[in-house]
Amino acid sequence: MKQDFLHYQAQTSPHPLALEISHATGSYIYDTSGKAHLDFIAGVSANTLGHSHPKVVNAVKEQAESYMHVMVYGEFIQQPAVELTKLLASHLPDPLETTYLVNSGTEAIEGALKLAKRVTGRSEIIAARDAYHGNTQGSMSVMGREERRQAFRPLIPGSRFITFNREKDLEKITEKTAAVLLETIQGGAGFILPENDYLLKVRERCNKTGTLLILDEIQPGFGRTGKLFGFEHFGMVPDILVMGKGMGGGMPVGAFSASTSMMETLKDKPKLGHVTTFGGNPVIASACLATLKEVTQTTLMEDTLKKEKLFRELLVHPRITEVRGKGLMLAIMTESAELASHIILRSLEKGLLLFWLLFETKAVRITPPLTISEEEIRKGCATILEVLDQWHD
Repeated sequence: MKQDFLHYQAQTSPHPLALEISHATGSYIYDTSGKAHLDFIAGVSANTLGHSHPKVVNAVKEQAESYMHVMVYGEFIQQPAVELTKLLASHLPDPLETTYLVNSGTEAIEGALKLAKRVTGRSEIIAARDAYHGNTQGSMSVMGREERRQAFRPLIPGSRFITFNREKDLEKITEKTAAVLLETIQGGAGFILPENDYLLKVRERCNKTGTLLILDEIQPGFGRTGKLFGFEHFGMVPDILVMGKGMGGGMPVGAFSASTSMMETLKDKPKLGHVTTFGGNPVIASACLATLKEVTQTTLMEDTLKKEKLFRELLVHPRITEVRGKGLMLAIMTESAELASHIILRSLEKGLLLFWLLFETKAVRITPPLTISEEEIRKGCATILEVLDQWHD
């Protein structure tokens, strides 16, 4: 199976972890040898409710038995998508009342960028250095790392970059700027939180220049930070909200929300201003609806902040320089990239799944399911500390 995997399935890196999966349930993934792996990755923040959550599984089964794909997005009325977008609107502040459902986070970014250009009539997009918003051409055009972009140029023109949390850079936002696109919490850069009311100041500058503010909540969204969306911690509201990953409970999905008046600009002149075949798929929407209900109707978000506190209490070691992030979007900061890789690879041998961040090589990702138990947290952290004790310079 491994040989076939490496030969027939296109690879994304020279050295994949290549864990051969048998099944997964709760906070554990089981390989084909029967070994259990405690999952501190959650599919890179995607499995909000853990693996094979019964409410998500039942929602998928029930919908699949009724109907699956029937028509391209936006033509037929399909109950799961309508209920999902309506419930989502009830949990979002004004004016975020209308949602466009797509297939992935990067497609949601593409749609949000198109919407901003359509609404403002402008073409300049400002994004942040060290930002990651996906890997399609538009998303890559606003990726703040040139070494990841240069092999695929030419990209879409009109992108400029600022440094996250640097207030003086906000002067670059002008009446020529269609949108500022930021991650609410910078992910690949090291789970960097906004500081000193930074997002509020960006909001104010955008208001002054008539610029739209797009927030990428693909990782923080759906309860991972202790709020349904990360921006709720920072006293402001974006014009366009982008989401994905955790909203599907393990199913592939993305979405962007804005005011109804803004979203209506995609309907005409030209018609089909944004269109997708499988967006709003009823099976996927059913999984999203079950996930959203579970996150908002239980104590999961409140418990997430308690679990963050426990992680911070347990992850104390001379070789841990900092624990960054919020809620269950955490990163252990270490002394070196070599140490970070040692932690990840040795923990894998011991049955604990950890992972790297995209740009910050000294970081170790900790993004477990929101459903993880206190006992599982203690078990995983004990493994990390044991592995750290085994490190020799």
